[in-house]
Amino acid sequence: MGNKVEITGVNTATLPKLTGKQMAELMIKIKEGDKLARDQFAYANMRLVLSVVQRFNAPKDNADDIFQVGCVGLMKAIDNFDISLNVKFSTYAVPMIIGEIKRFLRDNNSIRVSRSLRDIAYKALKAREELSKDRVEEPRLEEIAEKIEVDLKDVAIALDAISAPVSLGDPVYNDGDDTIYLMDQVSDSKNSEEIWLENINLKDALSKLNPREKEIVLLRYYIGKTQMEVSEEVGISQAQVSRLEKTAIEQIRKSF
Repeated sequence: MGNKVEITGVNTATLPKLTGKQMAELMIKIKEGDKLARDQFAYANMRLVLSVVQRFNAPKDNADDIFQVGCVGLMKAIDNFDISLNVKFSTYAVPMIIGEIKRFLRDNNSIRVSRSLRDIAYKALKAREELSKDRVEEPRLEEIAEKIEVDLKDVAIALDAISAPVSLGDPVYNDGDDTIYLMDQVSDSKNSEEIWLENINLKDALSKLNPREKEIVLLRYYIGKTQMEVSEEVGISQAQVSRLEKTAIEQIRKSF
């Protein structure tokens, strides 16, 4: 934490560090209504907020907002902390800061998710965490759905609904100068190697047809004309069109 980290105009490297004794003395003054002590205590504990914010791996353009929300959680923790309990302030404050940030992320999501879906999603996340405790592999959706007694389809929809959108330009792996982005992991079903090879085979098969057969195939399967329309265009009977079409299709199949 010694490195300079500036967020919402606060250079966290310059924040004061308080000893346990100083923290306790300030907290007593806070409970007595000393506003200056409250400000000093909050300022010194902003590092705690930063450490929580870093867990969320927030985008740079959203980090300031999340930090400010975390500070709200910090102030709530200061105001509600019970000095009579034998508990460190950080132990009490961190869950409150996390809760405030999670509430902000949930309520300010650009995609509005219904309350019922959110409830299912949070139950599913909790169940996944419990199922993962004594095992190496990730729990299957079927197991999660069975544990929380919710239909599998509803669990899948709920978890998908609370997932934060990502950019195709987001890096997923970095090894020195070699960075792999999300777009590199996404396949294109319209331009796969198999389809590319099929197109080459089709082009080769069409080249082996005679001019009349090729014309009929193009009119029927590329332009979408009926056999009657083709017969009128090329000047032969529909029966002849049908016979030539079948011969051409058979030759294409043999080529494949």
